[in-house]
Amino acid sequence: MRFEDFAQARLPALLRCAALLCGERESARDLVQDVLTKSLVRWRRIGALDEPYAYVRAMLTNEFLSQRRRRRVVTVPLTFDALDGPAVPVQRDYATDAAAREAMWQRLATLPPQQRATVVLRYYEGLSDPEIADVLGCRPATVRSNAARALAALRVELTDPSLVTEGQQQ
Repeated sequence: MRFEDFAQARLPALLRCAALLCGERESARDLVQDVLTKSLVRWRRIGALDEPYAYVRAMLTNEFLSQRRRRRVVTVPLTFDALDGPAVPVQRDYATDAAAREAMWQRLATLPPQQRATVVLRYYEGLSDPEIADVLGCRPATVRSNAARALAALRVELTDPSLVTEGQQQ
C-alpha cells in the first residue's frame, strides 16, 4: 500500500481519534500532521506491516502523551458534533443532547493524559486491554487500573449535584 492511499483512507479516523485525545480540533490536526510526517519517513517499514493503521494509531497516542509531558497547554474544550456523523431527522431535544455531550467532553478533558488515552482507545477505538497496553507500552493491569480510575473520576463528577447542568436535571 502506498502512503498516499493509506493517508487518504485513514485520515478521518486518525483525526477523530486525535480530537478525542486532545480535546481540541486544532491540536488534533497538528498532532495528526506530525504523526503522518513521521510515518511518511518510515513508510517503507510501516507499510510492510500487517496492520499499518494500528502502528500509526500507536504513534499518534504516543506522540500525544509525549507532547503532554513536554508542555502544559491550557485548552478550551470545543463541541465535537461534526465527529458524530450526519444528522438523522428524529424528534429529539438536541439542545439537551448537545449540552450533555459538551459536559462529557469537558469532563474527559480533565482526566490525566494516560487515563484519557486509555478511555479513548478502549471506548472509541474498541481495543482490548492487551492491545491498549501494547500501544501505551505498559502492562494490561496498568490499563485496567487507568480505566478504573478514569471511570471513577468521571462517575464522581456525574454524581456531584453541584456539577449537574440544568439540562440534565430535567
